[in-house]
Amino acid sequence: MRRLALIFALFSAFAFVVEGQIDDPISVESAIVRLNVGVVDRQGRPITDLERSSFTVFEDGVKQQIVGFEPSTAPFSVVLMLDMSGSTLPFRQVLKQAAARFVYALGPEDRVAVVEFYDRINLRNDFTTDGKTILHSIDASNGRGKTRLYEALDFALGKLSREKGRRKAIIVLSDGVDSLAQSVDRDQLAAIPDEKVPNAITPDIYGPLNDILSKADKLGASIYPLALPTGDPAKLADPTARQIAMFQAARERFAFLAQRTGATIRTINRLEDMGRLYAEVAADLRTLYTIDYQPANDKRDGKWHAIKVEVAAPDLISRTRTGYFAR
Repeated sequence: MRRLALIFALFSAFAFVVEGQIDDPISVESAIVRLNVGVVDRQGRPITDLERSSFTVFEDGVKQQIVGFEPSTAPFSVVLMLDMSGSTLPFRQVLKQAAARFVYALGPEDRVAVVEFYDRINLRNDFTTDGKTILHSIDASNGRGKTRLYEALDFALGKLSREKGRRKAIIVLSDGVDSLAQSVDRDQLAAIPDEKVPNAITPDIYGPLNDILSKADKLGASIYPLALPTGDPAKLADPTARQIAMFQAARERFAFLAQRTGATIRTINRLEDMGRLYAEVAADLRTLYTIDYQPANDKRDGKWHAIKVEVAAPDLISRTRTGYFAR
């Protein structure tokens, strides 16, 4: 994507705002499993020139048949999600400037949709390669109030489901503190004795989170969280044990989204690092291969199936999602 002058005030592109729009349910016509795979050497340097024959996929220890392969240069469809809840008001302009750096780093055929979320979930622009439209959407993003994180992720996956035959990713900037999840956690902790509070919440046992992961699995979508410092339990002012437990659970769920979808979480410790971290995510997308395989066991039995990807060269290390539930 060509570098664009960051003069937001001149942009007049139309922004779509569709609060509460529900896309068609995500469906999968076959049992094909799609993986985004990163490969690095022992020094952590990305390797981007491998061919299909370099990869072997195992599911539950059994070698699988690779039926599709896309090189690291293939374009992505990306949903750029921006947390516009009240907690981001103090640094809204820094946030927008940082998100713009992500746009600058994209390839000319990458398609981007921009979604803002807070009390509402708004589609600022549908998928496009037009940089001016994307930058205008970022600058026009606004809001306050609570954080509908998991509803917004569900919305984003619904949009991605329409991007047929393309590689898929979500980049979500948020503190990770979903308002509904926090309410559920608060109710759970209310009945727990003080001494048991620190270990009372099991972060990955949360219905909406698991629904998101199931849909991401079916689409082969990677979810990259950029975790704002406002969600860091270590930065809370004079917190209670219950507040620490809730914020810790929120951060662990955020990290789990990345780990389960083969992505990585970036923790923003200083606001001035935000732009660099956005650029790192864009660079990471440029190093991913995409592999499709047909499971030898295609039963929809609801069980966990572990995935491992091996690379022919012994000094190379692969990263992808750890598995999926066959639902």
